[in-house]
Amino acid sequence: MTKSPMKITHDEVRKVAKLARLELSEDEEIAFAGDLDRILTYVDMLSELDTAAIEPTAHVADIPSPFRTDHVTSRPDTAALLEGAPSRDADYFKVPKIIE
Repeated sequence: MTKSPMKITHDEVRKVAKLARLELSEDEEIAFAGDLDRILTYVDMLSELDTAAIEPTAHVADIPSPFRTDHVTSRPDTAALLEGAPSRDADYFKVPKIIE
């Protein structure tokens, strides 16, 4: 059985560690490279599965969406809101121009 090349190099481990602001010893880099290689190899196995008959899902359980549709339940009274405005133009606040 031939050993396939590692899916992640020590340089890539160092780069990821630097981005994560981790200081790793040489032994830790070697250990992480091995761990990450095994993880990536396992994930590659998933691409071998035939999922053609599987419907895409966002959740494994059949649960209703936690999101509701937006419906306006109350509208502000425009006249009351504009009552205290120092300056207005019809139904809008009038403010000084700040961009030329």
